[in-house]
Amino acid sequence: MSPLLHPRPDDTSTVASPCVSICAMDAASGLCVGCLRTLEEIACWSALDAGGKRAILAQLPARREHVAVHDSERN
Repeated sequence: MSPLLHPRPDDTSTVASPCVSICAMDAASGLCVGCLRTLEEIACWSALDAGGKRAILAQLPARREHVAVHDSERN
């Protein structure tokens, strides 16, 4: 497990999940097509502290851009 995904129970701040209820994994990217998280990130979400969740959320805009570029190349 990556260091980012180690749970830390000392931080109880609430960070909303990026889940949009479109749950399907893209085989090429390894990301959920709805929330752009990996399976590991999805599975560990509830155990992460707020900092870990915010670190994942901070990666999503770049992932969204990367996916959009590759989608446009396919079309």
